[in-house]
Amino acid sequence: MLESLSEQLSSEWERQIMLFLVAALLLMGIALGTAAHLPVPVTLLAAAVIAGWLLVFFLRERRHRSEVTSR
Repeated sequence: MLESLSEQLSSEWERQIMLFLVAALLLMGIALGTAAHLPVPVTLLAAAVIAGWLLVFFLRERRHRSEVTSR
């Protein structure tokens, strides 16, 4: 009985991991496909905007975490 439950949970876990991997590969393919059809300057500009946005997010989170730990 316990082994059957363990096998079902394992099977469900593997199914969820596989679904996640398929979704991640699909999204990566869409992103790379879009970048492949854009001119290089537009792709580089989009990459710079995304990098800037991530940098701002990182700095805000870092400042917020330092304020929370100093209290």
